[in-house]
Amino acid sequence: MRFEDELWARGLLRVAGVDEAGRGPLAGPLVAAAVILRPHAPVGLIRDSKRLSAAQRDDVIAFIHEQALTWSVARIEPGDIDRLNVLQATLRAMRMAVERLRTRVDYVLVDGTYCIPGAGLAQRSLVRGDQRSASVAAASIVAKVTRDRIMMEYHAQYPEYGFDEHKGYGTAAHLDALRLHGPCPIHRRSFGPVRELTEARLNLDA
Repeated sequence: MRFEDELWARGLLRVAGVDEAGRGPLAGPLVAAAVILRPHAPVGLIRDSKRLSAAQRDDVIAFIHEQALTWSVARIEPGDIDRLNVLQATLRAMRMAVERLRTRVDYVLVDGTYCIPGAGLAQRSLVRGDQRSASVAAASIVAKVTRDRIMMEYHAQYPEYGFDEHKGYGTAAHLDALRLHGPCPIHRRSFGPVRELTEARLNLDA
């Protein structure tokens, strides 16, 4: 809580942590989350989402929903990721998440190397922010759990791709399914493996 403590001591009590999930997958949306924790409140098991099991993340997100001052999510769909590129899609989703918070924001802590353009707020980027800030870690959990649940819903629509297992990431099983079935509507057509497999199928059909 070092970064939060410093900001709270300056009277900046509404500190929003921001992180995303889903930059690298070949399918599905990119999801960003913003979380404002209550100053000096216990943070429980909040930590980098990658260090928690799926069951632990489910428990912690329930804790965040109950204890945080406010939180929000935003998603960018695959077609928009293709159009914008993944970095611009990430920054747009982060800005949208901050704008959706239901209270005034005093300061923003952003995971990564970039601040959020157009946010109009004092902010700081933190490399490995989800390991260094409880607010950012909370946002990483909300983003990860939200996206995983979305991908489970997509699995029900497109079971042949195994989205329930890999959540859209480029595993061997996912690539095998792409070769067999081709891309479905939630695949990111600009991403190399999807683009190459699509072009290969088109060449075979020509």
